[in-house]
Amino acid sequence: MASTSTAPDRPTTKELIDWVHESGQRLTDLVCDLDDEQLIGPRIPIINPLIWEIGHVTWFQEIFVLRRGLSEPPIIAHADAIWDSGAIPHDTRWFLTLPSRAETLAYAREVTARVTDRLTHADAAAQLGYIARYAVHHHDTHTEALTYTRQTLGYPAPALPGLADPGATPPPPGEVGPLPGDTAIPGGRFGLGADREQGFVHDNEKWVHPVELAPYAIARAPVTQAEYAAFIDDGGYTRRERWDGEGWAWRTATGARAPVYWRHGPGGWQRRDFDRWVALEPHRPVSHVCWYEADAYCRWAGRRLPTEAEWEAAAAGRSTGSGGLDPARRRFPWGDEPVGPAHANLDWRHLGAVDVAAYPDGDSAFGCRQMIGNVWEWTASTFGPYPNFEQDAYRDNSWPCFGSRKVLRGGAWATRSRFMRTTVRNYFTPDRRDVLAGFRTAAVR
Repeated sequence: MASTSTAPDRPTTKELIDWVHESGQRLTDLVCDLDDEQLIGPRIPIINPLIWEIGHVTWFQEIFVLRRGLSEPPIIAHADAIWDSGAIPHDTRWFLTLPSRAETLAYAREVTARVTDRLTHADAAAQLGYIARYAVHHHDTHTEALTYTRQTLGYPAPALPGLADPGATPPPPGEVGPLPGDTAIPGGRFGLGADREQGFVHDNEKWVHPVELAPYAIARAPVTQAEYAAFIDDGGYTRRERWDGEGWAWRTATGARAPVYWRHGPGGWQRRDFDRWVALEPHRPVSHVCWYEADAYCRWAGRRLPTEAEWEAAAAGRSTGSGGLDPARRRFPWGDEPVGPAHANLDWRHLGAVDVAAYPDGDSAFGCRQMIGNVWEWTASTFGPYPNFEQDAYRDNSWPCFGSRKVLRGGAWATRSRFMRTTVRNYFTPDRRDVLAGFRTAAVR
């Protein structure tokens, strides 16, 4: 597997070609062990048929890079009628007549080969660089989704070439256990969002704009499974006063009494890790909880979720010499050095989350840990456009979701390192429990 952990902000053409090739390979690696029936799967609202999703991701790359970028004819004449996610209703995707498994994988290989070939030509590379990278990151979001779809459906953990056995590659000694306590963040003006010198960013990160923050305190680490278990054991899911109105309606309708993949076993709480049940690891971050669950925990604990501006300031900000909030920001919590293997749990490195005290080299200037990697973190903020929002070439990336979703920050263990920076915004409806999402808390003012 081509390494992406030290790739620069603006990859060379060779690095971009490597990304295209590797992202296409990873797409198929994530499903190669599944049979044809598993590639269809049950019709449920939070997933796609896996065979359809592979075709869609490939179609996206073809239509933006080859067809629109270079005016090339479609490889499959009726591709738009089966893989356009903006035109094909979700439930319809199980009833389409799709190309066979062999034909779909051949289509994926063909598009990868054509895009890499076109990028070897200097004139095309100059024209296609931005949109080719956009398509790579579209692959990245879907390979993460394929990973947690396997969890949703109870399939085995993926066997990914180039990765060591996660059981044989624990974090270095000393990076275990909890990481309790808060860190104080000074108030002041902070620049939220990406600046124009950052190179590639998505439209919902554009552009940096000033926000005023009052001083606040935020947890050094995400909430652990042990901490969340204490909430459940204290009647967290049965006491109405711990939930807001929408959250209680969700809990009542779903009958939720714990995180979706938890159960009581002979020795205490267990969680389902893909297709196997394991004893709950107390110091790993709670994951697969929805926004409503995160908010209810905060109410129980006398805490709150941070806003996304508070989250980003804790991740990317630093203090001035006089103790205020410096307007200068870091690209990553640890500085401007690109993501390295000591900084964060990304790229499926452990095929799961690790203890919240792991990866101290990734600490922010304020001492917050794992603000990149391990689990996405819910914030209090509703997803919306920044001032003077500029839509990307892919119109459906952000704007249809404004106002209806909550913002998550930081990335997870199945997020690509090349995808991440402190300004990245993820966004899901507050009822989603399938994503690799946890949360950290902030002190109530």
